[in-house]
Amino acid sequence: MENTAKFKREQPDLSVIIVSYNTADLIGNCLKSVFAASNITREVFVIDNDSSDGSSDFIKDNFPSVHLIANTENRGFAAANNQVLPRCKGKYVFFLNPDTEVMSDTFSEAISFMDANPRIGLAGTKIINPDGTLQWSVSYKYPGQKYTTNELSELPGNIACVLGASMIGRSELIKKIGGFDEDFFLYGEDQDMCLRIRKFGYEIDYIASAVVVHLGGQSEKNSLSSEVWKKKIHAEYIFYRKHYLPKTIKRISMANIIKAWWRIITLKLFIPLAKDKTIAREKLGKYQVIHHTVKKYHSSEQQ
Repeated sequence: MENTAKFKREQPDLSVIIVSYNTADLIGNCLKSVFAASNITREVFVIDNDSSDGSSDFIKDNFPSVHLIANTENRGFAAANNQVLPRCKGKYVFFLNPDTEVMSDTFSEAISFMDANPRIGLAGTKIINPDGTLQWSVSYKYPGQKYTTNELSELPGNIACVLGASMIGRSELIKKIGGFDEDFFLYGEDQDMCLRIRKFGYEIDYIASAVVVHLGGQSEKNSLSSEVWKKKIHAEYIFYRKHYLPKTIKRISMANIIKAWWRIITLKLFIPLAKDKTIAREKLGKYQVIHHTVKKYHSSEQQ
């Protein structure tokens, strides 16, 4: 009994996990907000994925209480988060992007919500842009779900997934399902985790009273847009192959090929008339990449 009571006293409310990649100019404000958050006990982990901008040294020098793991290669978002899950002692684990700032009561609001709703396995927070406008962070359908048959029947709750930039989960549950699927390098891992949690019998929810400011897109700010789209499509096909029937994947591929083909045709006709031809050409490039990449995956599914 004494050992149990001691563990409960020492157990922090929250284990905050932040995966960083070349965000030395942002992570300082993020960590300041994490430590300034009131009315909770916390432990903070930062996993740096081989940044070249001095992120690790900056954290060591300015935030000595952070549990820092400096990787010698970029292991991706999913694998980096999983590195520290076995070390997390908190009742809840909070996954947070380095290009965010939490409000002073964000963590306490999130913990109170989870305490009051035991059916919820994981929940996203309200995410706003720096100008205060609301940022998309909740989905009610999974990628390609409208083409499925019985693959996703009888799942609990109405929310499909929340944005991985800011979300809280039950530590015991997250560990039980094995954390993130490391087949996902950057995109899609949050959707996959949410679906696995629902398949495990828990709901996904959204905490409007817990607010986080998010810049967004900072880990890919130096990547070409074509490469980003290829990564997103690759992640979608990992998700499809894991959760959907082969016939469903074929339907999704054909629908995406036709949609991209139609957008390419209409954009080519529209560009000469467009006021901003640069934006129009960027959209054309996007759909050309989608069309070419999806066709490759579709062809591989036929073999």
